[in-house]
Amino acid sequence: MYANIRGSFQNAKRIVVKVGTSTLTYDNGKVNLSRMDRLARVLCDLQNQDREVVLVTSGAIGVGVGKLKLKEKPGTVRGKQAVAAVGQCELMHIYSKLFSEYGHIVGQILLTRDVVDDAHRRENVTNTFETLLEMGIVPIVNENDSVAIDEIEYGERRVFGDNDTLSGMVAGLIGADLLIILSDIDGFYDCDPHKNACSHLISE
Repeated sequence: MYANIRGSFQNAKRIVVKVGTSTLTYDNGKVNLSRMDRLARVLCDLQNQDREVVLVTSGAIGVGVGKLKLKEKPGTVRGKQAVAAVGQCELMHIYSKLFSEYGHIVGQILLTRDVVDDAHRRENVTNTFETLLEMGIVPIVNENDSVAIDEIEYGERRVFGDNDTLSGMVAGLIGADLLIILSDIDGFYDCDPHKNACSHLISE
């Protein structure tokens, strides 16, 4: 299995990488700058190898909570949306600064499910991706939490499901050769391993 993944990576020209909130922040909610710096460095190095890289990132609400020095996430949808708006600005500021340190430029794309489901909007956003990649710019993608309240409000009944699902949709939109999901669990399970001791890893 490892050999297959390694071979796929070596041959991949267009790569989507997804990173979650738990990777970007410490347990106290503050930004893990050293980890974000390593991520930016690796992705910039991939760009330097003439690969095309798209980053799908979570973390807007988590980073917003830290930026506003809140003790916990707001309990209301409108509060979470406001925090997400602040956090998204801070997240992109950090990414822009880190990527520029390694000589690369980033661009922000915020998506909601209706963009993917509507043929005309899907074509427009696909064209945006293609143009950014042609220009050597790293698209950084997140769900638009300030608009898409379903994910915030309904938990399991989300707009995209979560950013893992969003990253899969982005990979499909742009015809990516490889999708890499950076996670705090070992892989894909038949149920949530954090909640169920009987969960089994599906290796392929």
